[in-house]
Amino acid sequence: MDGDAGVSRSNTFTNATEGEAVASPQAALDANLQDGSQSQIIEGLLNRRSVLGTGSYDQVADAVLAANARAAEADLRAATLRSEAQASNWLPTLGPNISLSSLGDVVTELVVQQVLFDNGKKRAERAYARADVEVAAVALAQDTNQRVLGGLELYLNAEAGKARAHVNSAAMQQMERYEYVMSERVRGGVSSRVDHQIVQQKLNAMQSAMSSDLESAASAFAELNAMSVTPLDGVTGLSTIGQPGPGAQPLTVMKAEAEAQRSMAEATVARAGFLPSLTASGSVGSEGSGGGLNVGADNGFGFGTGASLDALEASQAAANARVGQVRENANRSLESLRAELSSLRRQEAQAQTLAAQAASNFSIFSEQQRSGHRSVTEVVSILETKVSTEREAVALKYEVARTELKIAALMGSLVNGEQI
Repeated sequence: MDGDAGVSRSNTFTNATEGEAVASPQAALDANLQDGSQSQIIEGLLNRRSVLGTGSYDQVADAVLAANARAAEADLRAATLRSEAQASNWLPTLGPNISLSSLGDVVTELVVQQVLFDNGKKRAERAYARADVEVAAVALAQDTNQRVLGGLELYLNAEAGKARAHVNSAAMQQMERYEYVMSERVRGGVSSRVDHQIVQQKLNAMQSAMSSDLESAASAFAELNAMSVTPLDGVTGLSTIGQPGPGAQPLTVMKAEAEAQRSMAEATVARAGFLPSLTASGSVGSEGSGGGLNVGADNGFGFGTGASLDALEASQAAANARVGQVRENANRSLESLRAELSSLRRQEAQAQTLAAQAASNFSIFSEQQRSGHRSVTEVVSILETKVSTEREAVALKYEVARTELKIAALMGSLVNGEQI
């Protein structure tokens, strides 16, 4: 399914262990900027749909989002306030002026200034503030998606550990039976003690691997619970993952585009500082009132002025070049992940085939051992191969899921827009 047809989760989620409803944080994004315009970048973020289907993934995602400290949201709030302040920079400024005359008298004035012409400086300052908000908004979306990805990776680590341990646990009874048979054969003088020790070593190795897997799963769940608003020990299994919506582009590219707009606005402000501006001013004070027109430039002209203006033009070209470079890097990363996913799926299919063959071989050898045509050590070796191939098949299943989630995170599609 595409991203627009994905499951849209509500603003609450249910505690998987106790059935408690917990409110999700309110959305921090708003496409309506302070100057009344609409941000296409933020609108694109808000329209994104999560590719996580209903099930274990969205429970984990909601739990880690509800406990998010949302540090990046503070940066967005600060940028929004700066944009609000700059939205009115075209209005007159009013302020006091206090000076000491040559005769020792204190002269106080109330000065009003209005910029009449500034070569687009004020407009560029507003554009810079808008772009700053967009950069902070994309950074918040990246932070939110990375947090969900981190939680889901911990969940997959825990589930993979439990699945590998389950494979060992299912084979333990058989291995313990063969160990018992060998101990009785050694006691009866039929088999050597070395053969018994070999079986014991394989049994101990299987127990050790199972214990390590369970410890790894417990550690991952403990870390996941530490970053969640409620324990997630009752959540199990894998969920479906959809495809990002049409036209979606990586968040790194969106951020680079916003940063390019900010850089160009900054260059425009700097360029206007080298050009003359016209300002009207009026004052009322202890020495009377007055007014006039002022022509001036923020930056004086010098021998390096031409080079400074050329540098500003070059910085704008560099900003556009960075967008192209970031887009190329994102496409390379995306194609690399897709190739890795295709390879993992092929490996998973092969591993499942090998596991089925190993299970069939074990059944044949087990029957032959019972009829006296195979030794216990031969059957134990085949059982060990069967367990190894099954563990590999299980591990690859979770690696496939992990890679799918990485692709979704790169595209910024792990969280619904209104949940950012």
